[in-house]
Amino acid sequence: MSRFVPGCAGASRCGEEMTLSMKKLARGAALAVLAGTVATACAPGTAKTATSADKQTGTVKVWLYDEANRAPKEQVVAQAVADFKAKHAGVEVEVSYIPTDAGPRAEKMKGAFNDPSSAPDVVEFGNTDLFGYTASGGLADITSDLANWEEGKDLPQDLKDTAVVDGKTYGLPWWLGVRALYYRTDVFTELGLQAPTTYDELKSAAEKVRAAHGDLLGIAVGGKYTFGALPFVWANGGDLATSSGSAYTSSIDSAQSQAGVKQYTDLFTDAICPAQQCADLTGGKTVEAFAAGKAGMAILPNSSRSAVEAGAAKGKYAIVPLPGTAAGKIAPAFSGGNDLGVMKSTQHRSLAADFIKELASKKNQLALFDAMGNLPTLTSARAEVVQKQPWLKPFTDTIAAGTKFVPKDAAWAKIDAQSVVPTMLQKVITGKSDVAGATKEAAAAMNASFSGK
Repeated sequence: MSRFVPGCAGASRCGEEMTLSMKKLARGAALAVLAGTVATACAPGTAKTATSADKQTGTVKVWLYDEANRAPKEQVVAQAVADFKAKHAGVEVEVSYIPTDAGPRAEKMKGAFNDPSSAPDVVEFGNTDLFGYTASGGLADITSDLANWEEGKDLPQDLKDTAVVDGKTYGLPWWLGVRALYYRTDVFTELGLQAPTTYDELKSAAEKVRAAHGDLLGIAVGGKYTFGALPFVWANGGDLATSSGSAYTSSIDSAQSQAGVKQYTDLFTDAICPAQQCADLTGGKTVEAFAAGKAGMAILPNSSRSAVEAGAAKGKYAIVPLPGTAAGKIAPAFSGGNDLGVMKSTQHRSLAADFIKELASKKNQLALFDAMGNLPTLTSARAEVVQKQPWLKPFTDTIAAGTKFVPKDAAWAKIDAQSVVPTMLQKVITGKSDVAGATKEAAAAMNASFSGK
């Protein structure tokens, strides 16, 4: 999840001279899932009061995100753990991997907030989680811990500011990411196709791919893939919500937003990505489909390149920015990324803060990029990888064209956890509603969350 200042056009993987202003906030927060069309979300509430401590021995418990291909990440983390333990005699580190999908992850975090004894000391979270987690009282203020972190001086101020709420810092930006269009070069060459430069070309190419190869999805899109769908909304001038001061009102039912929703859901046809096969796909599942050689195209983040390289599509793909509605236009991407934070209930306050600094060091940010393609947040590290890795250009071009973010409101946590956007998409995809009806229902659900109802 992040946003960048005008002129640098934010997103996670920014070029050397681009200044990041990644506005990450409340991404998946601690709530429950929407089953079918009935909301069963449970608010994270206020974290149970737990007296934090600063023990210098024992075990530091760490929760990190699971990945479609976890092995490369595990290797980087294992080295960071070894380096950390070498500096902290008698301390152990226990790393667990938690789900990335919003619903299961929300339940996991809800449990940690409500039962401090089961909570980790350190947690990785999507940049949009930050407002929801701080509102719940689950994260520790790490302002003083980062103040004297020497490598932290290499974090741009505007990027630091994205982890600040009411003047206090609650997260350390670890990596950044945006999405672009991956496509199968072998199939495109066979069919005489060029990389699409407009939405119409993308749709036409997807139809031709599936017509020629019935075993392939023309493009892998998912009814549960919020950040795959939103670029179509943004490209048409729509948005999730508009703000007046600090108050948000949903605009997902505006004419522009509806045009984008229609473009995305129009891809769920038997001629491209059959509804019965694609309505339940998540972003992670689209990664798996493309990496396994089962799709002609997919909208994936730069961090998915390692999974693609490990799959059947290796050596048979290229990447371009996701095209907008007209030639030469790039569809705005969600500027994402993940933070590292310390739980307020930790019994190892200093050790937890030291561990996140170790994991987010330049050495380990570079290692994480080499392993998974996650763009570093430290300016010098990012400059190094962009210079030596030409494949990053579609992502930095996307950043330069302008990125978008979710509403900067703790209510987004509830909206995300209740699967408001996926439910909207799925209703259209499965024919249970038309675009107008589904978007109006989604707007009403969002507004209820914004107003605290």
